[in-house]
Amino acid sequence: MSRPLLLVDAASLYFRAFHGIPASITAPDGTPVNAARGFLDMLAQLIRTRGPDRMVCCLDADWRPAWRVALIPSYKAHRLAADGGEEVPEALSPQVPIILDALRAVGIASLGAPGCEADDIIGALATREPGPVEVATGDRDLFQVIDDDRQVRVLYCGRGVAKLEVYDDATLHGRYGVHPAQYVDFAVLRGDPSDGLPGVAGIGDKTAAGLITRYRTLDALLAAVDGADPAVRPAQARKLAAARDYLAVAPRVVAAGAEAQVPAVDTALPTVPADEQQLLALAERWNLASPLTRLTDALSETASA
Repeated sequence: MSRPLLLVDAASLYFRAFHGIPASITAPDGTPVNAARGFLDMLAQLIRTRGPDRMVCCLDADWRPAWRVALIPSYKAHRLAADGGEEVPEALSPQVPIILDALRAVGIASLGAPGCEADDIIGALATREPGPVEVATGDRDLFQVIDDDRQVRVLYCGRGVAKLEVYDDATLHGRYGVHPAQYVDFAVLRGDPSDGLPGVAGIGDKTAAGLITRYRTLDALLAAVDGADPAVRPAQARKLAAARDYLAVAPRVVAAGAEAQVPAVDTALPTVPADEQQLLALAERWNLASPLTRLTDALSETASA
């Protein structure tokens, strides 16, 4: 099998690194570097275990795009900071530029685009780049990009990179009872409080999966409601009808890459660092010598495998 393109949901992983590694790990000037160290070690482990020859770290150039908020005003509203930006832990914010500097020095591509979240970048690249493609993320919404025909799989890191779960169509169906092409409709019905998506009152995972399994698509389900299909229980029909405005726009909000204009990117994984001097400077300034060494060693080992 060809070696995969590895698409990394960068924010998903560095948030996990931040919360999973003690904040006592700092640079010589006292700046916390726990997220940076953890994220770089995650990349090294992914490269060693998955053996990619292409890689892109996908970024939130816009964590709460205006077009999504226009459709669903509650979208991520609970994460708004007082200044209108994203509420990010104070000790994490200064580490993001360090991570991006390290990626540039190593030579691993990172990519964001105006009006796009990382999910959109991943959705666009997973669709247009040749397979196999593996997506490393802790975000369940990205299950929608799984495509067995194109060899697109999700490496779900909800319990960390060391315990990642590989999802293909069969795994997803076994877990949730839906196929990848149905996942957006399933997620819309279920809702997601972490993203400010209300879902339909009284409809959780099992009910949403049952409805999508029976009717295959959200549009067909709503047509059944309009046609008074007796297979839709009256209480469910009332709740679905009450949520009609939300259901009309939510699939566009949940879909990854629906509005993305993603520029071309060189996905090739480097075999040697792009800027050795900058890498050494970053290692010294931010106390990152060990994780950067592990990352560059992983690149070298994978290239020679």
